[in-house]
Amino acid sequence: MGNKERRGNRTERLFATILLLQNRPNMTSRDLSEHFGVSRRTIFRDLSALAESGVPLTYSETGGYEILDGYQLPPLMLSAREAATLLVGTEFMKLQSDASLRQDSDAVALKIRTVLPREIREYVDRLRENTVLDPYWLHTVDHAADEGSPDSSGSWYKLSEAVASSRKVTMEYYVPSRDEVTKRRVDPLGLVYYTDHWNLIAYDHLRESVRNFRLDRIKALHVLTEKFSRPTGFSLSEHLRSSGIGGDVHDIVLEFRKHSFPRARRAIPAQIEDEENLGERIRVRFRFSYLPYIATWLLQFGADVRVLEPTELKDAHLKAAKDVLSVYDS
Repeated sequence: MGNKERRGNRTERLFATILLLQNRPNMTSRDLSEHFGVSRRTIFRDLSALAESGVPLTYSETGGYEILDGYQLPPLMLSAREAATLLVGTEFMKLQSDASLRQDSDAVALKIRTVLPREIREYVDRLRENTVLDPYWLHTVDHAADEGSPDSSGSWYKLSEAVASSRKVTMEYYVPSRDEVTKRRVDPLGLVYYTDHWNLIAYDHLRESVRNFRLDRIKALHVLTEKFSRPTGFSLSEHLRSSGIGGDVHDIVLEFRKHSFPRARRAIPAQIEDEENLGERIRVRFRFSYLPYIATWLLQFGADVRVLEPTELKDAHLKAAKDVLSVYDS
């Protein structure tokens, strides 16, 4: 963990100092300085502030600081149901592809657990051991693929700030169908989580329309100071309904010819949950809500793809192909 990340703000550092001294007594000012990545003068100010607030700090004979036995932070007064709600929230954030969201969810869960009363803490621990939000996540190998990527970390935070403050954004966005990175200037209108990915809904100045951008395909991002006005009458929920986003999620099973699968893997608009090598073909399974989009998307692969499930997608794919043929028959 780098110094910048360790510093945080002062409130977080004071809280962390209490937890640290309770678990690792006899730490010196130098130890604390190195741990938090701040100067010893800053540590002395922090320790003074803790003492003034009533934390029973002592300086031991061995030359380090400790907190007298028996001192506890005031318990966080949550009911079992409220604690379960927070658990679900933090566990959900651990499923995200953005490394910074996963790290922060772990930190939040640890802080909450530390100050819960013992009975509620044990209840939460039992619940965590027996709760799985997404069983498919356990079997995928790519959910941590972006762990060390500077491009994947922090996009959600930057975009949430841009959405809330109505600030324009420029970005470099990867387009799998063309295997190229394009430069976009957009007005961010909202963030939506569906089909296992965070998505930015934004007005795209290049296409002059409201478009959907997957956050894990954003290669570079810059939030501008320039403000924008939301389109008159625009409603995010209505846009999602009219786009077919957020409807029933379907299990989709496709078979690709092996030579075309590398391109398909890059372009599939959802997280692949299962992949099976059948020799000359590759079978994949994923989930998606809007079948008409998938039916049209499949046309780019011609005879190199076959729909196995669901039946509705088979029918929609066949209809889309017939519609293309009808253009040349007329």
